Amino acid sequence: MLDFITLKFFITPYILVIMYIMGAFIMPFFSWLIFMWLKSKIISYFDINIDIKFLYKFIFYFCFIICFLFMEISWRIMFEFMIAYFDMHDAIMKLAY
Repeated sequence: MLDFITLKFFITPYILVIMYIMGAFIMPFFSWLIFMWLKSKIISYFDINIDIKFLYKFIFYFCFIICFLFMEISWRIMFEFMIAYFDMHDAIMKLAY
């Protein structure tokens, strides 16, 4: 308990794992909502009432999938960096004491 009070023990690495998991499940939902919102805005702005060609639909969905993958990879890298930072801190603190 003394290590927790004097900030020699960090709870952040454990909280980061929980935040990563929450973000990994919530991020796809919000990215899909943003995707659908942008799609509706583009259709309403250009007043498109015709059937869109398959090629354009394919390009649109392909770009969405690529952006989504980059977003998930960036999310993972950010959390791995923070967890590695706190692991290094714990290792240094063990050497110091």
